[in-house]
Amino acid sequence: MVHQYQLNGYNIVLDSCSGSIHVVDEVAYDIIALFPEKTSDEIVAAMLEKYAGRPDVTEQDLRDCIADVEALKQARKLYTPDTFADMAGTFKERSGDVVKALCLHVAHTCNLNCAYCFASQGKYHGDRALMSFEVGKQALDFLMDHSGTRTNLEVDFFGGEPLMNWDVVKRLVEYARSVEKERGKNFRFTLTTNGMLIDDDVIDFANREMSNVVLSLDGRKEINDRTRVDYAGNGSYDRIVPKFQKLVKARGGKNYYMRGTFTHANPDFTKDVFHMADLGFTELSMEPVVCDPDDPAALTPEDLEIVKDQYETLAEDMLRREKEGKPITFYHYMLDLTGGPCIYKRISGCGSGTEYMAVTPWGDLYPCHQFVGEENYKLGDIWNGVTNTKLRDEFRACNAYARPECADCWAKLYCSGGCAANAYHATGSIRGVYEPGCELFRKRIECAIMMKVAEQDTREDD
Repeated sequence: MVHQYQLNGYNIVLDSCSGSIHVVDEVAYDIIALFPEKTSDEIVAAMLEKYAGRPDVTEQDLRDCIADVEALKQARKLYTPDTFADMAGTFKERSGDVVKALCLHVAHTCNLNCAYCFASQGKYHGDRALMSFEVGKQALDFLMDHSGTRTNLEVDFFGGEPLMNWDVVKRLVEYARSVEKERGKNFRFTLTTNGMLIDDDVIDFANREMSNVVLSLDGRKEINDRTRVDYAGNGSYDRIVPKFQKLVKARGGKNYYMRGTFTHANPDFTKDVFHMADLGFTELSMEPVVCDPDDPAALTPEDLEIVKDQYETLAEDMLRREKEGKPITFYHYMLDLTGGPCIYKRISGCGSGTEYMAVTPWGDLYPCHQFVGEENYKLGDIWNGVTNTKLRDEFRACNAYARPECADCWAKLYCSGGCAANAYHATGSIRGVYEPGCELFRKRIECAIMMKVAEQDTREDD
């Protein structure tokens, strides 16, 4: 499958199944578009008509270009057939029941009352609760016991707000460190926090033990404080920004992410990204809100068009900053075109419900944090393991080829079929498609590829 687009002055041709990317002139771009449907003579006639009056476009040039396109096709760098469909249903079966990552919900409560919170202000439509050390310890044991021969294991301390149960977080990290060598494991911990309770102890411990820290900020003060408020309705910006700056500085400016959400209130989200960059934060992520279409925060069709333009603006500005020696990283533009994810990840996706699970304060297992509270999606618990094997098998079979809507999508091997939770909340099925999310994802991938093209172009000029 071939996808062609023009962005920032580049004519880009992507061969989806091989991963090959070609940057071509306008004549080659047009020839490639006609190649599957037209004969060589028809292509030559069409091009001579379109470029009449251009002395640099001759019949011989056109036939040479057609020959080059044919050579790329024979080399499987253009129009490469899709040979992955038959593998899609078997990849996760080969991995067995190995679990490699857990999201520990150490706090089903929060000290903020964010309007768009998918977790119902941290309590996940249930009772507020804190995870005990005993439950957390059993969760870590469950992970080690079910990780097979894997050495590297990942644990995210999540909420609600995990700092509301900070002592248990520290005890769990200390427990894991005390047993990982004898168990032949290596834990990588992540902390996701709204920042309200950050202090020197949190900074010291997190910078010593957490491989990554995710910090929640929606950008400009007026945007952040519109939704990220406490229970008295007071905005959080003035309280959290200095704490975030102190933590990031102590962390050496590495291994963290400022993670924001943009809504109907700010489809011009690049202003928030640039604001965070001006605050000194360089590792950035802004996610589109996912909520009921009738929610006031929901993005409208008109918003989506603004957002797509904003993604282009962001990509172009990031290239400018790179040239000026002041680069920023945007999570959704992190793309490796040389190595990149293996075909297993490209087809199978994030591994929710199979390799990755969420654990509630009571020890129940769910496919991921966005399914917590949906009783039909309870997998089991950390004492008895996965007992709802039918549900696990459903997630195992959910991949880039499990959704008919994905069949003709050029981006399916980049999104791996998309987010199962978003699909469920939008359609009622994990095999559904959240089309607004797909639309924005495709634009992000176009921008990310263009940036790689521009970076290569700059290196060649140097």
